[in-house]
Amino acid sequence: MAIDIVIPKLGMTMTKAKVAEWKAGEGDKIEEKQVVLVIETEKVTYEVEALGAGFLHILCAPGTEANVGEPVGRLAETQEELSQMQAEEPGAVATAPADTTAASATPAAEQPAPGESQPARKPKKVKISPKARKMAKANNIDYTVLQGSGPSGRIVAKDIEKAMATKEAAPAPAAQEVFTGEVIDGKRVRESIPLAGMRQVIADHMLHSLQVSAQLSSGTEVDMTEMVKLRTALKQKPEFKEGRLSYTDIFVYIIAKVLKAQPIMNASLVEGDIKLWADINIGVAAALQINEHESGLVVPVLKNTDQKSLLEISQRVLNLVVKAREGKLDVDDMMGGTFTLTNTGVFGKRWSWATPVLNQPQVGILQTGAIVDRVVAVDGEMVIKPMMPLILTFDHRVIDGAAAAKFVFQIVELMENPYQLVG
Repeated sequence: MAIDIVIPKLGMTMTKAKVAEWKAGEGDKIEEKQVVLVIETEKVTYEVEALGAGFLHILCAPGTEANVGEPVGRLAETQEELSQMQAEEPGAVATAPADTTAASATPAAEQPAPGESQPARKPKKVKISPKARKMAKANNIDYTVLQGSGPSGRIVAKDIEKAMATKEAAPAPAAQEVFTGEVIDGKRVRESIPLAGMRQVIADHMLHSLQVSAQLSSGTEVDMTEMVKLRTALKQKPEFKEGRLSYTDIFVYIIAKVLKAQPIMNASLVEGDIKLWADINIGVAAALQINEHESGLVVPVLKNTDQKSLLEISQRVLNLVVKAREGKLDVDDMMGGTFTLTNTGVFGKRWSWATPVLNQPQVGILQTGAIVDRVVAVDGEMVIKPMMPLILTFDHRVIDGAAAAKFVFQIVELMENPYQLVG
């Protein structure tokens, strides 16, 4: 079966290329993975390898432009198939580059006049005995590449026998997977995933957020020693069903307290006016795994968070997370947020920093990371403490650095002294 030689797609905007050079001539035997063609684009020159073995039939001559995916040549499986191709689709007979020195030495009288076609080049005649020819054909030996040992270099039976022995002794080439997929800028594409659905919405939202606001991030770290003790103690209480109390629950509770004390952080810029919201509705970012490669992000909202107890917040957060994972969040669950918390500490015990992007039109988002044992200085001594990174991103159009620092300081103060919350 014939194999097409096509123009590969090398770039996202590439639509065509020029056939620059054929590395072999019409009818030549081509091996798999052999460079058979050179193409040119606006940016690069690229060598095209044969996807299989066969006899070359050239469809497009050098200098011809062809579209991506268009066949410019074919590889016939047999000489008979090649002859049929040449009869049905003459194409453009071309050969490998000739020796320019020899060409220049040819008398001008022997050169064809401009506009005249080149005379067909006769194939090289190989001297071989009838017996040797028969043996070569029966054993799939290409005798045209052999050096004959007979008179005047004639190929005889013992030359074929020698070639057969060499072929049998040679280790079989390892099977190689032939890549037939898309290639962009020299890189093979494993899989194409459409930017659509939830991923498209997230992409548009994040880009819009960065374009319409002056975002600045400020980070610090928190000594979580007392927080760890408090959570452990609270989880023993019967009201926290089966010991279910997350750090996210406590963080939401603390944020609500500080937002009430600093209403400028619970605001939005709407049509030139800074709106300070009377409601404190905290969104909790939740990651979703859509499939092997795709993830998603939703931000369910806890309404009137400042009016709820820690137990009520814990129950509501659990309810929203379960609904999110089951795909059962409704519109009301996602609307009305005035501030957002994203806790990336749930993804692994590694120290990390990041800069979260504002959830428009909110002016603040707080990111907490993993709680990790780290060496810190206490009263001139090096001690190990459970530390957590904390990063606030805020809209500098509305929030000054001093206000952001004050907000972060109050958050840290309550996290490091959480007994103030239950005392």
